[in-house]
Amino acid sequence: MRVIVLGAGLLGTTSAFFLSQLGHDVTVVDRQATPGAETSFANGGQISVSHAEPWANPSAPLKVLQWLGKEDAPLLFRLRPDLRQWLWGLQFLRECTPARTRHNIEQIVRLGTYSRDTLQQLRRDTGIDYDQRTQGILHFYTTQKEFDAALAPAEQMRQLGCERRVISADEAVALEPALAHIRPQLAGATYTAEDESGDANRFTRELAKRAEAAGVQFRMGHTITALREVGGRIDHVEVTDTEGRFQRLSADAFVLAMGSFSPMLAAPLGVRLPIYPAKGYSVTMPVKDASKAHQVSLTDDEFKLVFSRLTGPNGDRLRIAGTAELNGYDRDLNAVRCEAIVRRVEQLFPGAGDTTQAQFWTGLRPATPSNVPIIGRSKVPNLFLNTGHGTLGWTHACGSGKSIARIVTGLAPEVDFAFHGVDKGSSGVVRPVAA
Repeated sequence: MRVIVLGAGLLGTTSAFFLSQLGHDVTVVDRQATPGAETSFANGGQISVSHAEPWANPSAPLKVLQWLGKEDAPLLFRLRPDLRQWLWGLQFLRECTPARTRHNIEQIVRLGTYSRDTLQQLRRDTGIDYDQRTQGILHFYTTQKEFDAALAPAEQMRQLGCERRVISADEAVALEPALAHIRPQLAGATYTAEDESGDANRFTRELAKRAEAAGVQFRMGHTITALREVGGRIDHVEVTDTEGRFQRLSADAFVLAMGSFSPMLAAPLGVRLPIYPAKGYSVTMPVKDASKAHQVSLTDDEFKLVFSRLTGPNGDRLRIAGTAELNGYDRDLNAVRCEAIVRRVEQLFPGAGDTTQAQFWTGLRPATPSNVPIIGRSKVPNLFLNTGHGTLGWTHACGSGKSIARIVTGLAPEVDFAFHGVDKGSSGVVRPVAA
């Protein structure tokens, strides 16, 4: 089957790789010059099954109200005259009930565990290198209230097979000595030994090379302008190249993996995707004093920040990422939010990184109100969806890519997840359902 994948980020590239593995003739189309150049470019670097509690949870509405108007808030709704933002916000509030939160954690953990296993198998099969570290992820808490609030979600994750172990402040410092500086402030921590970290951009580019070697074509520098239907099915995609030349690209099936830009392409087809861009920030800086820098990947839940150590061809670096700003498709760097991240890094690990060489970046995470991604078949028979992964695109990339490849092929996915528009059945073959 001829398949066109729309988007060459983490989700598009993993989709293309696994589609090729199943014998399809695959073409990937993206407006950037290289794969992984937008939201996958400088994310937090974590493969974090343990980061499964969604932004929408029972404590979120009060926090959002308290954070309104605060430029350095971890989650900032910058209210706009934008109907899509308001509708998304209402859906977000509906997802904040205890029952919906438990349901969403279950979906996120199941997909995350499967995806992490798939990544590990891919690494064994291909030898792919992406500055990976397999030292687990440690969530630390500097207030008792935040630590206490983490206990119930951590217990649910353990019941689902994600071994997020609750540990004391002393155990946290033993695991990561760089936390010794803030030992008096530590209320407690959780640790998931199976979680990992690595450079998502490097992974995407390395996997694209392997996909190309297997026959996948990458049409980079091609801006996708429309999907066109004929007889109730997608007939072709319209694109323009870097010189503005118009082209039509035809295929048997199409996979939409364009992150925050997916709703614009899907809407003219009557496919409404509850995705809104959540602008996230990251800071990358060279390690200044290795004795003060963390080795284990860390999550600061109170400030909604993640910390990874990337050591590879680009040197020994600290990557700190997080926060979310709902402000449409604006990608301007906000100096206040950038400075807030650097200030937190210096509070936690003073002197570890060279802040004078800090590089700031922002990307648009495709967020659903529930934090559960949209993976599966759309109501247009040959249009498939792999989008809406929010803050967990790196965590869910390999599992999502392998699953959508199986769905396109007519095979049941290997993970029990609420896939969009398909019924797995008991025969191992997927069946379309109303979507």
